[in-house]
Amino acid sequence: MYKSTLNASKLYLGLAKQAEVSRKKLHKRHPHVVTFFHNHGVNLEHFRQHAVRAAATTAMASAMLFGQPLTQQVLSTPANQIATMSADQLRTMLTNQLKSLLPDDVRPLTRPEEDAVSQELKSIWGIDAHGTLSNEHLNTTYGFIGAEQHLPRFPGDSVSEHDAYQNSGITPGRGAWGYFAPSRDQLTQDLIQKEKWYVAVQTLYLPDWNTRTRELSQWYKYRKVLVVNPVNGKTVVADVADAGPANWTGKHFGGSPEVMGYLGLNVHMQKGAVLLFFVNDPNAEIPLGPVEYNVRYGKPIL
Repeated sequence: MYKSTLNASKLYLGLAKQAEVSRKKLHKRHPHVVTFFHNHGVNLEHFRQHAVRAAATTAMASAMLFGQPLTQQVLSTPANQIATMSADQLRTMLTNQLKSLLPDDVRPLTRPEEDAVSQELKSIWGIDAHGTLSNEHLNTTYGFIGAEQHLPRFPGDSVSEHDAYQNSGITPGRGAWGYFAPSRDQLTQDLIQKEKWYVAVQTLYLPDWNTRTRELSQWYKYRKVLVVNPVNGKTVVADVADAGPANWTGKHFGGSPEVMGYLGLNVHMQKGAVLLFFVNDPNAEIPLGPVEYNVRYGKPIL
């Protein structure tokens, strides 16, 4: 019973997504129809919501009676098809799906919106990523990211010792969690990757930061996140290694030169819209860096 109910709940998200696509197409292609109904006091949104609820209710009843997983064809591309797709094809698929899920304006997503995005990310990349993880949630998961400089990895580190994007410079001070290593000799390949693929998030603006500072600081330190450019579908696994930016900048996240470069965002640009979700990776199986294949099928992440 629980599984059938869960499948029907997922179907509801899929139907809502498809209904939203239809709504956008109607407004774009037949604005005169929308105007006609509006002038006659007919709210099309009510029809859309009723249709989704009715279809979901029917699906739930069918699922309970026959136990069929009805959501697979609605919410995701068949696994055997994804397994044969190239990175470009997967990115194109993700971009098209996100167009129907994301609002026209950059704003904090609702929980149902986050759940729908999370499901698409898992379907296409095979990565379990969520807006909320262990009851922790940023103030927004859909916001603007800006370019950051390199972080010093150890005392005395210089930008000339970083292997790429040296023109981006290096910050005069340490990141929010200090140096990555106490000395150059103790800088491991793992720590090099942590600095290379880092992001900054606004921990200081969390509503409970002042009352849970130590706990939250430890939870966020090097926390893996999935960062997605919804315009081109490029996706990267990064880690939280700095705090910021300030609210007055109009940005919600910061990205290392490597993160910004891979996402196709000019490393010197002011800001660009991205999704940022926590990665559920308790066994540390997903490496930092660009996501190029669906990880469920044993293909490498380059």
